[in-house]
Amino acid sequence: MSHSAAFDLARDWFLAGRRVDMGELAEALSISRATLHRRVGSRDLLLGEILWSLSATSITRLLPSCAGRGAAGIADFVSGYVRFANDSPPFRDFLRREPERALRLLTTRASVCQRRTTAELESLLAAEVTAGRLVPPLPVPDLAYLLVRIGESFVYTDVITGDAPDAAKAHAAVTALLT
Repeated sequence: MSHSAAFDLARDWFLAGRRVDMGELAEALSISRATLHRRVGSRDLLLGEILWSLSATSITRLLPSCAGRGAAGIADFVSGYVRFANDSPPFRDFLRREPERALRLLTTRASVCQRRTTAELESLLAAEVTAGRLVPPLPVPDLAYLLVRIGESFVYTDVITGDAPDAAKAHAAVTALLT
């Protein structure tokens, strides 16, 4: 059993709306829990990588239409990312089922998702600044982090305030900050 077999099965379960339980996963792979933990780490690490794999797919789809467009492209990137998360039944199921864990895995500085998403956005911002299409109101690393936090605010609104998540509000907020 390889790391990728465990990851692939766990990701399949996640996409099907099934809770990823390490005991059940080990059993399904015919290995011990200890072996599973050695291969993939903790449940949180595994879930973080699954969530990142979904985020990375969304980013790959978004970047071509957002790059080269300055503030408008950045706003489309952030709101598109928010829309992807809000329109993803497996993600919304996970957020409803395990809100504290989801927020910890997705919104803390230790989160692979937040760190990697911020890095992707930082690259996009840097390219726009270098090309002269964007004058950043903050240093690019700080701006990337802030924009990710703005996006998160409109993904997790239902968990935080009870309001409906709204990608259009994220778009408006990013546009206001950048123009």
